[in-house]
Amino acid sequence: MPKMIFVNLPVADLKTSMAFYTALGFTNNPAFSDETAACMVWSEAIYVMLLTHAKWRTFTTRAIPPATSSEVMLSLSCESREAVNAMNAAAAAHGGKADINPIQDLGFMYGRDFADPDGHAWGPVWMDPSAIPHDQQAG
Repeated sequence: MPKMIFVNLPVADLKTSMAFYTALGFTNNPAFSDETAACMVWSEAIYVMLLTHAKWRTFTTRAIPPATSSEVMLSLSCESREAVNAMNAAAAAHGGKADINPIQDLGFMYGRDFADPDGHAWGPVWMDPSAIPHDQQAG
């Protein structure tokens, strides 16, 4: 079995969140979705589980943070600068907030951060490894 990641996120309105992530290019896996949770697929290895607050509380007693806070920022690779821009625009057009941080443009790497309707921070990023300045390469 390949290594995979399942990002679990508490959401206030499951249908709204499903529509938001669908607009960004995720697809729903109905086999792992019901009225309390939706499995949204980014790739063969990356899944986002949207969980109603009631469902979330079956996993943890920790408080759900307010939408104005950020515990983590999740980054997704994109195939181009245009794809980063398109994802940011789709986020803004579907209930999210675009450009919650300054745009990052290092030439070889480009990213724009947004928040989903529940305030979860995402950072779509494009990178051209062949253009990384030699002094910044690992090794």
